[in-house]
Amino acid sequence: MAMESPIASGFCLVNNALPPAVLIARLPMCYILSGDLKMHCSLEIASPMPCCIPGDLLEVKVNELTSPMTLVPYSYYSLPYCHPTKNGEQLHDQPVRSSPYLFKMWEPQSCKVLCRIVIDAKSAQEIKEKIYYDYRANIILDNLPLLWPIQVLDNEDSPDSYHRALGFPIGIRGWFVSVNISTDMEEGFYFIYNHLAFTVKYYRDLETDSARIVGFEVEPISIKHGYKGKWNENTSLTTCGKERVLKGPQPVQEKEEIIFTYDVQFQETHVKWASRWDTYLLTRHRETEWLSIISSLTIVLLLSGMVTMLMLSVTERVLS
Repeated sequence: MAMESPIASGFCLVNNALPPAVLIARLPMCYILSGDLKMHCSLEIASPMPCCIPGDLLEVKVNELTSPMTLVPYSYYSLPYCHPTKNGEQLHDQPVRSSPYLFKMWEPQSCKVLCRIVIDAKSAQEIKEKIYYDYRANIILDNLPLLWPIQVLDNEDSPDSYHRALGFPIGIRGWFVSVNISTDMEEGFYFIYNHLAFTVKYYRDLETDSARIVGFEVEPISIKHGYKGKWNENTSLTTCGKERVLKGPQPVQEKEEIIFTYDVQFQETHVKWASRWDTYLLTRHRETEWLSIISSLTIVLLLSGMVTMLMLSVTERVLS
């Protein structure tokens, strides 16, 4: 969030009475916007003034869909995801866009409905392709990219350990174990993650009863939501709450009704503002980026071949 502070914090505007040399020494990645020492800072430095108090609106942005298999990005809204109800943005060619997610500091939400859609054959095929190629949706909160914790099952020393990946998968590919459902076993079924359980981690300042956001994680879930009667804005879902009735995962099929929902919970942590990026140094992709490896090897082989031909030509001339 933008704020006035003696020290820069995130992407904020800073007014300071310090001399320019001292201010620039503290903020080596600042850009002067005017002659009155207002600067736009791209370096995150801890500030003595926390930015968030209870009820503050937290701005959530969406980024591109990316895949470790194809390395070809797509716009987030190239898939039939829910759009924000009010969006004044005009930069439609920009990868970072507004989102329909509404977070308020220290106000947990449970099974918040975003929208309801009915997909056609084209949309269903696009979703299946993105799932097949392991595309992931990327979301940003307070300049922090969303992380997806994945449990490490083969770690005997620490069975509860996790590694974290950037973004969450669009869905999952699988098969039903049932004699009543027949399908091509090679194609399988595709299920979309239509429910997101967000966790916002924060470091709390006890003196001011405010906080800094230091982590942003999600657990994607596929739920085939149900409800009674006809759909309207006030419809209650039977798949939410204590007396919920689960109907299985949400399949991706033509004329299939999909309801997008999300949860938000806030978790206090001892990770300080200055260390909040440390977790991102340990992230890794599940798939090896073979395209980059093959491209690099091809270039090395071509250059080696050219050098070998030149050396053979020079050697032949010397010997003759």
